[in-house]
Amino acid sequence: MAPDARQKRRITILGSTGSIGTSTLDVVRQLGGRERYEVLALTGNGNVDLLAAQAKECGARMAVTASESHYGALKDALSGSGIEAAAGRAALLEAASGEADWVMAAIVGTAGLAPTLAAARKGADIALANKECLVSAGDLFVDAVAKGGGRLIPVDSEHSAIFQALEDDQRHAVERIVLTASGGPFRTWSREQMAGVTADIARAHPNWSMGLKISIGSASMFNKALEMIEAKHLFDVRPDQIEVVVHPQSIIHSMVGYVDGSVLAQLGAPDMRTAIGYALTYPERSPLNVDRLDFAKLARLDFEAPDEVRFPALRLARMALERGGLQGAVMNAAEEVAFHAFVAGRIGFLSMADVAEAVMDKLSHLPPASSMDDVFAADEEARQVAAGLVG
Repeated sequence: MAPDARQKRRITILGSTGSIGTSTLDVVRQLGGRERYEVLALTGNGNVDLLAAQAKECGARMAVTASESHYGALKDALSGSGIEAAAGRAALLEAASGEADWVMAAIVGTAGLAPTLAAARKGADIALANKECLVSAGDLFVDAVAKGGGRLIPVDSEHSAIFQALEDDQRHAVERIVLTASGGPFRTWSREQMAGVTADIARAHPNWSMGLKISIGSASMFNKALEMIEAKHLFDVRPDQIEVVVHPQSIIHSMVGYVDGSVLAQLGAPDMRTAIGYALTYPERSPLNVDRLDFAKLARLDFEAPDEVRFPALRLARMALERGGLQGAVMNAAEEVAFHAFVAGRIGFLSMADVAEAVMDKLSHLPPASSMDDVFAADEEARQVAAGLVG
């Protein structure tokens, strides 16, 4: 059901201090702020000064830092504001389990799985910016959303585009899902050149402004690999129906191809606020202050096939989809460990995919998950194996 415009919508933002979270608060500000939205909770991690400032500006009831060591600083920053300060995993789950109508799930990595799941079980509409919920938990997470009674609305620009181009009464006629990828900063680089890059070089995305994890994931195309697995669960398509095409301009965000040869695409300037705004007001659209496309200035839109030799993460995603079971959870956990090792300078850029593949092969025997406990167990086992590989 569409939100009732006569009532304030109760919202919670998990991961408010990150790139998606700050953009979400900007969208809320543009669409009426406190007059239209009641912010129940904001959560963050170490940036407590920003978290406190956000909570004060939007009048949140509660602000939660996931790090218990930052509780004192958050409490001091909120002193006299009337906003409750809390810290730790239990507080994070409490915030996620509140009475929000709409929850932005923007905590990066597997750390976002448990709180997002808690929000889904409470029946909130989930604006999903956390890839790991579907990559690791897949059908279990989709089932939890359905049983809770809320809606699952994708926020990744690619999945939002597909969501917008996917005609509900024509899902049976979908032939393919086409995910676009910018190609990242190393689109034209050789493997030899990529072997020597550092985290500072890898974080410089040519089109989008994103956090460190997502930026490096874009550079390695692990983000796109995770999006392939997400698409399977979001849109109930077969692995062979999921395609990836490199589109350097990042104007076409993704496409849906139908059996009659038609292809519907969603276009827009590379600005996450468009997808966030659509998720917040769905199924309505509201005016946003974002750049409009000038097609005469664009002049051209380029496309090319992805190179799975230089960017093996795409091949690993197909392997995970074909193997099924808990391979998505294993790949994601191994990649997170490898990412942190790369940022710390312990392994090279290309070694991230090598680590993920080695862990996936070692744990390929794991059966499909029957519960979330199976997912968390596979995640932990994969991290231990990956940690042994990165030193």
